[in-house]
Amino acid sequence: MQTDYELIVLGSGAAGMMAAIVAARNGKKVLLLEKLSNIASKLKATGGGRCNLTNTLSNEDFMARFGRDGRFMQDALTALDYKALLAFFKEIGVETHAPDGYRVFPTSHSSATIIDALRDEMQRLGVTLLRSQKALKILANENQTQGVQTQEQTFYAPNVVVATGGLGYPVLGAEGDGYTMAAELGHKVTELHPAMMPLKTKEEWVKNCRADTIAKVELRVDLKKHKKLRASGDLIFTNHGIRGPVVLDFAREITPLLDKYGEVPLLLNLTKGMNEEQISAHIKNSVAKNPLAPMQEHVATLLPVPLSRELCLLANVNPDAQYNKIDGASRAKLMQILVWTPLTVTGHDGFKMAMITRGGIDLKEINPKTMQSKIIKGLYFCGEIMNLDGPCGGYNLQWSFASGALAGKLLT
Repeated sequence: MQTDYELIVLGSGAAGMMAAIVAARNGKKVLLLEKLSNIASKLKATGGGRCNLTNTLSNEDFMARFGRDGRFMQDALTALDYKALLAFFKEIGVETHAPDGYRVFPTSHSSATIIDALRDEMQRLGVTLLRSQKALKILANENQTQGVQTQEQTFYAPNVVVATGGLGYPVLGAEGDGYTMAAELGHKVTELHPAMMPLKTKEEWVKNCRADTIAKVELRVDLKKHKKLRASGDLIFTNHGIRGPVVLDFAREITPLLDKYGEVPLLLNLTKGMNEEQISAHIKNSVAKNPLAPMQEHVATLLPVPLSRELCLLANVNPDAQYNKIDGASRAKLMQILVWTPLTVTGHDGFKMAMITRGGIDLKEINPKTMQSKIIKGLYFCGEIMNLDGPCGGYNLQWSFASGALAGKLLT
């Protein structure tokens, strides 16, 4: 077999470029194939272009945020934790900082800084980068990788790293072609769902509340079999539903349930964890200070005015009525709604608005110590293509860099 390279990397995202750099630093002859005309299109858009690289959590806490499969990352994170990642970037000329002590950004707050530094390092190391090269098939014989066939030609190498990402943001090149190529070689691909995205609701009152961010909201799934699913964080109402950090994080749990049930009822605590007794006492205190004020004004001591009005209406309470003109049953209903506001998720905009994909190559078929396939020798996976995704806050990029670095070592 003709061998032109020792490693072919598919995809020029965070994982792919890191794999190429690590392999080249270890003296390997590396070819990186990118199907688009530009490299790192999705990395350029991440974090609104600010590029939240990682965060300052310990490895244990970091893995816990990925759920039950998080421990799959242990070897990769041990080799490249956030401190090692920041040292790597400093070495290639990128200064970083954590303004809030948690999320880490380049000091330029521009993804272009990261992309330029990674590209320059690949050039320095002699990595061959070919753009507009769409991979069609990974070649293998007798369970050994042999190379890659593109729409134009065939490249040969005993090792292939698949870093083609998921299905999110197809406008940036996501087509799921890596899943197809892996499946052709016998790998199992789990169900794929869009994640980290806004959600649409059945209730239309949300459009009247879109001007404000509600802090420290708790979300719960109100389905008998899924009541343990919950999340907390900042929430924003939109014209058609909800978004904000807590929604982006929680969407990964909601989208599979939408496929199963058609709609997903939620309960939202919008009052920073207050219970009925606390809310009732707070409202009565407000009434004592201003007994002639309308009910909406008392609720607005807890929540923004537009939302206060809508929640009154939801409880069939006249928002312009005075407290003592509202019957006890209606006041009780309002207190209940202020503790747990019902909302029904009915849909989303699909993968076109999804920052990441939930699902991917089955982790049971990948060696976590090397990122090598357990089915095909010389075949490696890294980044989002695997069945592992995390919340907002630098988790998915850290995982992409760490898994790419481990794959690029080409350990057998």
